[in-house]
Amino acid sequence: MIFWDIISYFVFLHPLYMSFFWLIGGLIFFLRWEKKAPPELASYPPFSIIVPAHNEETHIARTIENLKDLDYPDYEVIVANDGSTDNTRQIVDELVKKYSGWLKVVHVSPNGGKARATNAAVLFSRGHFVLVMDADSLIEKDVLKYFAWHFVSLPRVGAVTGNPRVLNRTTLLGKIQVGEYSSIIGLIKRTQRVLGKVLTVSGVISAFRRSALLECGMYDADTVTEDIDMTWKLQKKFWDVRYEPRALCWVLVPETIRGLFMQRVRWAQGGVEVLRKHYTVWHDLRQRRLWPVYTEYIMGILWAYSLAAFILFWLCSNIAAYFFQFDTGPLASTLFPLLPRKTGSILALVCLIQFLTSVSIDIRYENKYALRYYFWAVWYPFVYWIISAVAIIVGVYNVFIRRRGVSVTWQSPDRGLHTLK
Repeated sequence: MIFWDIISYFVFLHPLYMSFFWLIGGLIFFLRWEKKAPPELASYPPFSIIVPAHNEETHIARTIENLKDLDYPDYEVIVANDGSTDNTRQIVDELVKKYSGWLKVVHVSPNGGKARATNAAVLFSRGHFVLVMDADSLIEKDVLKYFAWHFVSLPRVGAVTGNPRVLNRTTLLGKIQVGEYSSIIGLIKRTQRVLGKVLTVSGVISAFRRSALLECGMYDADTVTEDIDMTWKLQKKFWDVRYEPRALCWVLVPETIRGLFMQRVRWAQGGVEVLRKHYTVWHDLRQRRLWPVYTEYIMGILWAYSLAAFILFWLCSNIAAYFFQFDTGPLASTLFPLLPRKTGSILALVCLIQFLTSVSIDIRYENKYALRYYFWAVWYPFVYWIISAVAIIVGVYNVFIRRRGVSVTWQSPDRGLHTLK
């Protein structure tokens, strides 16, 4: 009885407390740093933009064209074509002829994965700073200046993560993710930055000091989320990792339940792999600022399992009561927080407040119509909590059945292209 009471309160209180935590941290970050425009620099060191690509014939040309006229005086673009089997190689080779000197390509064969392709391109780069971005994303013209300010002003900054925004918004899942990228991803990164350490840079748009990458041995190919792993490697070497919300990147998100679920499984699996790989942070008092981030992720995993156990017991108890007239007694009453009663209403209200706050902060990066996506946020607790909980459980399982040290190769995700207009 006591055990189920603890589970009941944990399922309810964990997301409630974390919502308030992210709200407070996000507002502190916004009021203290985000409203201030970075000053102009006396000089802008060279930047190298690396675009790892595998079977990207549909949009690689659009991505490169987007990088043609950035507001930065000295930069190059390197496409790391990793064993593509479609027309990506031919398209990139033609673009290299068109933009000779500014655009380069590194052909890697066979498919060795994003981490190895990125490492190969880094070795051919000449920039002091390196921007790694996805081949299906688009960035704003002033992104490099926002990144450069952090690196030039603060010599211990090893990485700066940008602000991914949803590009495809034609389905319910796409609309919900507009709010999620603001409320969950944006607020969490702001809060973690206030505390000093972040869980991960965004793999779709992250800038690095080249010397920091080299010191950390560059990307490892043995995790499914090389971006999380690199973030921890940098911070364990005492490099600072920052969040720059004004560095905007427009990304394609999954628009099918299956595509979304597979993406979240990969994220969850990568997070657990990194926790297992970097558990030694607990052995070094100097790494104590990483302990809260580690603990918060562990609590998220425990919450997912608690929610799953909660739902399973609630279903079994109700089936038993209906078919066998089995009296579940007071034990079933502990499951009421799962139902849309007082506790469910409180969680829904806090969730809506969190979404409203985050969308209000991010409206400056969208347009005056951004608040219309707030309506779709009401579906987030009902859809995403269940998907995320199941994805974490599957991700943990995948970690323990997968052999260590095996390189991860490319797998094309669901990008919702069939609905992009």
